[in-house]
Amino acid sequence: MVEISSPRVNSARLAAFVGRTVRVPCKVLKFQGSSAIVEACDGGNIEVRLSPSNELTATYVEIIGQVLGDATIKFLGAVSLDSDKELDMKLVNDVVELTFDPRFKKMFPQ
Repeated sequence: MVEISSPRVNSARLAAFVGRTVRVPCKVLKFQGSSAIVEACDGGNIEVRLSPSNELTATYVEIIGQVLGDATIKFLGAVSLDSDKELDMKLVNDVVELTFDPRFKKMFPQ
């Protein structure tokens, strides 16, 4: 059986996952042609390459995508994180960073 993982990352950790599928909790800032510019939970900007059939309608999303470079991912899917309150991105980033803490290696394998 093949184990598939898609670790949750921020913009600072993206470069370590080139070629892999990741999850990026973020805020959609704007659209530029066939790309979206999002602000990752650590405040860094990432370009998300979309295809014509992709649609991002929520403000806060978790992008699932393949890392193409330091600050670029290819869109594979998204989960809406919108609610009636603003998402605490600092808290989200703290959780992302905890998943890389060696103390929790068994819980969050990379």
